[in-house]
Amino acid sequence: MQYRNDKYGNKLSILGFGCMRFPQTLGKIDIKKTRELVALAIDKGINYFDTAWLYPGIEEALGTVLRELGKRKEIYIASKMPVMMCAKQKDLDKYFSVSLERLKTEYIDYYLMHSLSDFAAWQKMRNLGAVEWIERQKKSGAIKQIGFSFHGSRVEFLKILNDYDWDFCLIQYNYSDENYQAGKAGLKAAHEKGIPVIIMEPLLGGKLVNQLPKTALEAFKRDNPSLSPAARGFLWLWNQSEVTVVLSGMNAVSQLQENAALTDSAYPGCLSNLGIYQTVRDEFKKSYKIHCTGCNYCQPCPKQINIPGCFSAYNVSYMMGLIEGIKQYVLSTGSHSPKPHGASNCIKCGKCEPHCPQNIPIRAELERVKKRLEPFYFRAAIRAIKTFWFKGQSGDSDNG
Repeated sequence: MQYRNDKYGNKLSILGFGCMRFPQTLGKIDIKKTRELVALAIDKGINYFDTAWLYPGIEEALGTVLRELGKRKEIYIASKMPVMMCAKQKDLDKYFSVSLERLKTEYIDYYLMHSLSDFAAWQKMRNLGAVEWIERQKKSGAIKQIGFSFHGSRVEFLKILNDYDWDFCLIQYNYSDENYQAGKAGLKAAHEKGIPVIIMEPLLGGKLVNQLPKTALEAFKRDNPSLSPAARGFLWLWNQSEVTVVLSGMNAVSQLQENAALTDSAYPGCLSNLGIYQTVRDEFKKSYKIHCTGCNYCQPCPKQINIPGCFSAYNVSYMMGLIEGIKQYVLSTGSHSPKPHGASNCIKCGKCEPHCPQNIPIRAELERVKKRLEPFYFRAAIRAIKTFWFKGQSGDSDNG
């Protein structure tokens, strides 16, 4: 196992355990299988375990397993504040205390403001007294380091990054689209500020393993048949010195063993042929409907629409399916937040179009995005999701 340092010199395993996909049996987390996986992960040298208040039953399962194994002090726990559910200052204490209770711990090593989609979401937390709250928790030792997870445009990411003295951050990043959300530019900006970057969705929830175009698979095999599609995704990330930890939602022993084995030779500069990834991206682009490069010259939009995010999600909906496209659209446009900034917010002012190097008719394309990614059931589905999440406001640990 290779390790990279956080902001304060702590050594973090380059492979982190994304706990959201703990194994389940009959719809419930299988504690026996989870215990086996966590024990094996620790034995393999993995020391970063990522969970969140919003992941149903996951904090409680991780806390139970770590207590049974007696391994709490050997690993780092990362968990997250459900920002969208915070309406009052006292909510910060409420949700945090529930996480501590579920995790059966007195402190959380890496704590994040969960799923910020724009600067307004962080400003909301500031107005609730989050900065003062964070300082109190850090002073007491209940929080060791503070960070944020992000889904939104590069412009909004940089605003949040530069507004506070963060200890680390968590972004979605993989080889399929270097300019999606914070992207490579955001990764490098954080690194230049000395802020470690944790990576989520390195394989797009498995889609870069199971749904690669045949031509892309063939290109990878011609280059090096010994590397699996999963290995390709992880090594591309570990090849970059700016990446600190890559999270993987491993729910089988075979996955864990394969991923852990890769880390022994995963270091910056370990890949000799990066051109193969551009070849594969070119295969992806053949299915793209909107040829947006994610340059962000159209930003900022007067209505704060994440235009590159809208177009990326639209393309993904054709490349990897409508459900995946809608999922990415919801996250990157903050559709689940009080102030969404998706395609339907366009007022057709046209200020974006003169700045587009690709001469994309942005207003017309946003109409196409809205028709495909905001179907008739879209708003009802978003309301249902919010209702589900807000049921947990009582703080009952069984509500995940």
